[in-house]
Amino acid sequence: MKHCFYNETLGFFYNNSRKELSPHWRPKDVLVVALGLAVSAVVLLTNLLVIAAVATNRRFHYPIYYLLANLAAADLFAGVAYMFLMFHTGPRTAQLSLKTWFIRQSLLDTSLTASVVNLLAIAVERHRTVLTMQLHSEMSAQRVVGLIFSIWAAALLLGLIPSYGWHCLCSLESCSRMAPLYSRSYLTFWAVSNLAVFLVMVVVYGHIFVYVRRRMARMARHTGAHPRHRDTVMALVKTVTIVLGAFVVCWTPGQVLLLLDGLGCQSCDVLAVEKYVLLLAEINSLINAIVYSWRDNEMRSTFRRILGFPCQRRAKYAAPEPGLGSHYGNFTVDSSI
Repeated sequence: MKHCFYNETLGFFYNNSRKELSPHWRPKDVLVVALGLAVSAVVLLTNLLVIAAVATNRRFHYPIYYLLANLAAADLFAGVAYMFLMFHTGPRTAQLSLKTWFIRQSLLDTSLTASVVNLLAIAVERHRTVLTMQLHSEMSAQRVVGLIFSIWAAALLLGLIPSYGWHCLCSLESCSRMAPLYSRSYLTFWAVSNLAVFLVMVVVYGHIFVYVRRRMARMARHTGAHPRHRDTVMALVKTVTIVLGAFVVCWTPGQVLLLLDGLGCQSCDVLAVEKYVLLLAEINSLINAIVYSWRDNEMRSTFRRILGFPCQRRAKYAAPEPGLGSHYGNFTVDSSI
């Protein structure tokens, strides 16, 4: 029968994993907290603005924008979770109970997982819309609600699993170095899952880009080049590049670090950069709002109205409706794809 250490202090597990618990504030702790609180504040304000825009503008009452609002809600939750972490880190960590530590980590895991799964859902929705040449997805309100519910259910499941059994309180030899109460097998599972989601996103967006580019080439041969076609392709290239580039830059370092820790790499100094890669992952919650919302002309106009700024005239080739469809025989794609 295994012996469990439910009554031990947090310091006991940190000592077991050889992770330092500093009794005083060090310069790097102050730097991480200052940057973390600043990023969290911007994430909260930016994603609140996205949610307000979708709620107040009737032109956004379509499945893709509901998913964008849900992504903003997930990133908003990520901002709250990261802010909670900033108030319970550094020298304050040693004062936490095991329960509070699990809550701190579960908030992060749940929010970040919800954000990633939302990104995947948006990619799949855009893929279906592009291939069927529709202005908006034909998903019913019930299906959208069901999809959003499934996203949060999956995020909660992955976020709460460690608290309810997938930990190392009864198996000290399996404890992680980065998260001393988590089992290394859980970190491996979580990292591989997120990397798999990233791979699927690459395939989905890659297929979108190839499909649209080929279709534009065929239409150009039959109808002649039109500035709208060229602008559409360029906007798509830029957006896909930003989406995939931001995801790679913000998420890959953290996932690789978790994977190395989960696999028990003894020569890898995972503790030296763990807080910085987590901050980098949090920054993705800010980039999401910019990529999926600010590149949409109608969304930008709504932001200006909410903030009280005068609306500017639309761009020369801006489509009357955001989305994908057929407009006077010309195939159009929203730049927020």
